[in-house]
Parts: sequence; C-alpha cells; structure tokens
Amino acid sequence: MDRIICTGPAKLERRIARDGADTILIESHRTLPPVLNQLRKDGYRLVGLEQTTGSHDLDSFDFHRRTALVVGNERSGLTQELLEQLDDVVEIPVWGLPYSYNVATATVMALYEYCRQFPNG
Repeated sequence: MDRIICTGPAKLERRIARDGADTILIESHRTLPPVLNQLRKDGYRLVGLEQTTGSHDLDSFDFHRRTALVVGNERSGLTQELLEQLDDVVEIPVWGLPYSYNVATATVMALYEYCRQFPNG
C-alpha cells in the first residue's frame, strides 16, 4: 500500500498513526469517479468492499497485485454509480448479528487478506 485516497476532508490523527504517518501518502479529492478512472488507466484493478448480490467472499478471492481497494461510507456504503465502475466486489462473510463489520474493521480485514496473498510486498 503506497497511498490512501480520500474524498472530502481528510484528517490524520498523528498520535494514533505514529510512524505510519510519515510512510503513507494521503490524497484528498472532491469526488471519486475521476480518481477511479485514472487508477484504471494506471493499471489498477478496482475492488470494492461491499455486500452485494454478486460480491465474492473475501476468503476465497484472489487479489491482483495492482489492486485499488474502494471502501464506502460507514452508513451508506458504496453507491450504485461507484459499484458500476468497479471490476470486482468482495464481502466479508458474517454469521449472526450484526450483518456486517464497521468500515474500519472491514478495511483492515481486506488489507490483511491482500497482504497475506503477497507476503513479500
């Protein structure tokens, strides 16, 4: 992971990020669709993290080396417009209530799985 791309105002809490604050670039953009178009042109596979009818289970999904993980809003998730721009959508299987993890936990789980598949960086 070499950067985090946010839409809207982005704030980094340095007390929590500690040394990581100096190793990852954080970009802030007004809207996401143009960013996704550029990432695709740059050779990234766009993978959303969302529960949809056609989503793949995270534990059986093979990430591409150049993947951009797209994560939505805590409450509303990814819009239909954004989902239509993605190459794949993955979800984390959940049994029982609640039916999903919060966005921070789900993102960490997806990043862990990506890193597990590419242990040498």
